[in-house]
Amino acid sequence: MPVVGDLRVLLHLRNFRRLLAVRLLSQSADGVYQVALASYVVFSPENQASATAIASAMAVLLLPYSLVGPFAGVLLDRWPRRQVFLYGNVLRAALACCTAFLILGSAPEWLFYASALCVTAVNRFVLAGLSAALPRVVDSERLVLANSLSPTAGTLAATAGGGLAFVVRLALADSDAAVVLLAAALYLASAMTSLSLATRLLGPDRDKHRVRLRTAMAVTARGLVEGLRHLSERRHAARALAAMTVIRFCYGALTVMVLMLCRYAWSSSDSEGLALLGLAVAVSGAGFFAAAVVTPWAVGRLGRFRWMAMCAAAAAVLEPALGLWFLPVPMLVAAFVLGLVTQGAKIATDTVVQTSVDDAFRGRVFSLYDVLFNVAFVGAAAVSAALLPPDGRSAPVVIGAAALYAVTAALLLRWRHTDNAPRTGR
Repeated sequence: MPVVGDLRVLLHLRNFRRLLAVRLLSQSADGVYQVALASYVVFSPENQASATAIASAMAVLLLPYSLVGPFAGVLLDRWPRRQVFLYGNVLRAALACCTAFLILGSAPEWLFYASALCVTAVNRFVLAGLSAALPRVVDSERLVLANSLSPTAGTLAATAGGGLAFVVRLALADSDAAVVLLAAALYLASAMTSLSLATRLLGPDRDKHRVRLRTAMAVTARGLVEGLRHLSERRHAARALAAMTVIRFCYGALTVMVLMLCRYAWSSSDSEGLALLGLAVAVSGAGFFAAAVVTPWAVGRLGRFRWMAMCAAAAAVLEPALGLWFLPVPMLVAAFVLGLVTQGAKIATDTVVQTSVDDAFRGRVFSLYDVLFNVAFVGAAAVSAALLPPDGRSAPVVIGAAALYAVTAALLLRWRHTDNAPRTGR
């Protein structure tokens, strides 16, 4: 197969392999660190986790990606990207060590969150730099394949890192600090691996006509406003993004509920609750994978808006039917269903945005999409914090999410006549 041959060629490219190694180590460290943070907030014996604490942790993990992301590229086009990987990962290793010491020293919560926020904010620069550097190590003919392989491999590395974090924490007497130090070691390994790449190999090229930083930042901000204005003129994309934002909001609210159930309602010990959470994450991830398999066929048969409507409608029916029992097995089935419908809707939304938005505005619109996607999740966590009881059993949250899914499905069915997607699977 030609793709297999191209993949072999990619892996024979020395600098591509080295850049991929930097990504794998960095994103596996991200997975370890994120699980350590969630574990400390939710399952640490010295903490009586609340929905408010969970919402705060989600804000720390997700908001930097959205708020820093659009402006990261301005700086990445000024700094040597190899140095971003080197110093960025060294900085994250040092900050992660600080986080571990704060855990051991029972520091004030605000100091712990400040340290975690710095780690996740730097991560945005590293991930954006990895994508920007890829064309410097791969020829244009294989760039599409490289763009597919690298992020997918990075996501798998982050997932593996999260799994490793679960194992280490359960094996080492529930030590969150040890897990954070493991993340620090992986960040440092990523930094050392970046030294195998030449300083100027990854760019950016020196630009004699480079604009001032303040001007570049202002241009970026104006570009986002222009992207929002363009989006308001593209009805298909705006409607799909609105629906996806609601679906993501529901997923976020139910995620916080499952965290609280694992912590208080379903387990008699922290280790048992953590194991249940790991199982729930794995089951939801299986739903994401199933969506990747099913969605191309479903969109070809139904169209994009109708498939999104079916996803929302399935969630509206199955989520309360399974969730109102507040028992582990039905809720794990619900986790799979919600993983499938959330990712299925997202894949369809991505396609709508890509085909409805002019190429000149696509990057800016996807930046706005990223903001909506993460802010919806964090907003849902904040709402759940106000509604959830201490043990996580909340019929209003389950029914409220089902109602939002149902309204979204109805609106998508109303909009389906605007969807011009072919029925041939293309």
